[in-house]
Amino acid sequence: MPELPRRAEIIGWGMFAPERVVTNDDLAAVMDTSDEWIRTRTGIERRHIAAEHQATASMAIEAARAALAVADADPRDLDLVIVGTMTPDTWMPSTACLVQNALGALHAGAVDLNAGCSGFVYALSLANQAIASGEHDLVLVIGADTMSRIVDQQDRATAVLFGDGAGAVLLRASQGNAGILASELGSDGSGADLLIVPAGGSAMPASAETVAQRLHYLAMDGRQVFRFASRVVPRVIEQVLQKAGLALDEVDWIIPHQANLRIIEAAAKRLQVDEERFYVNLDEYGNTSAGSVPIALCEAVERGQIQPGQQLVLVGFGAGLTWAAVALRWGPSVQEAPAVFYRRWLRWIIYRWAELHTRWLRFVRTRAVGARRAVLDRWRRIGWRK
Repeated sequence: MPELPRRAEIIGWGMFAPERVVTNDDLAAVMDTSDEWIRTRTGIERRHIAAEHQATASMAIEAARAALAVADADPRDLDLVIVGTMTPDTWMPSTACLVQNALGALHAGAVDLNAGCSGFVYALSLANQAIASGEHDLVLVIGADTMSRIVDQQDRATAVLFGDGAGAVLLRASQGNAGILASELGSDGSGADLLIVPAGGSAMPASAETVAQRLHYLAMDGRQVFRFASRVVPRVIEQVLQKAGLALDEVDWIIPHQANLRIIEAAAKRLQVDEERFYVNLDEYGNTSAGSVPIALCEAVERGQIQPGQQLVLVGFGAGLTWAAVALRWGPSVQEAPAVFYRRWLRWIIYRWAELHTRWLRFVRTRAVGARRAVLDRWRRIGWRK
């Protein structure tokens, strides 16, 4: 019997959505819109918004810890952490480094990936290649965005669309039947201006003028993005299935980027697929950008709608313009063995240690800098006296 190819199998999953919920009626109270206007045009009813103390890294950490708990995995075994996001905590360092540190993943590399709303599916494809190549065995992939921080609340066209959240999956090398079967990535930079935050980068650094002109907020040509997504989503689904050697009727679930219900309906119509095969939770979370696909995946698994042996397509599209799809067979082997009870406490200890270790190192560095400054000041005073 020929040996099966080395694949990346999802063995853990987790999500995080902030507690604060903003309904369409809440938005209608502060801007010229209505619940009916939003629902009929987008399918969105609510969205979760990060609290002041929350940001992309903190949400990503919660989702990652949940994924590690499901897999009953030791974070010290992680080889790589990839975070798909376009709203990093800071431009430097990467959000992935903050996540890696908080998890106590001492041996893991860490990198952010910015492909807009396609970020998670892009990251999943790259993680699969890292595992298939034999370079890594255990990779954590996260999609997380805090869109409320870059959405202009004075712009009705975008303010009603977005929410905040994070989702994560843990991938492990496998040579079984389950795992990622194929991926397809695409981009068209000629549409970069259709979905963009104009200022804050090297082309247009932050200044009083850019702030006054509100150029640090998301700008979107909604009509053109809709046309692009309606065209590219069915096409990339067909392409990834061809790579995977699957027919469309063999797919149990299509989990799309949750941007607009009309886009999903248009994709189903073009593919001639029942809309019930598209998993949709857009009404509850809105568009969480890179977080939308993993949040939908996690929710579907937790509700028991995805079962071992089923075949899925995950598909994203967004700024860049970018698009991506991954075909996979679900069958997490983590379900085959019970969790070892002490590992839960071990992970708790590792997380607390990581937090205390970071505080201690920063304290030591601060004291060292203070001591060096004191010595320099003393020598300067001596020099001046001479």
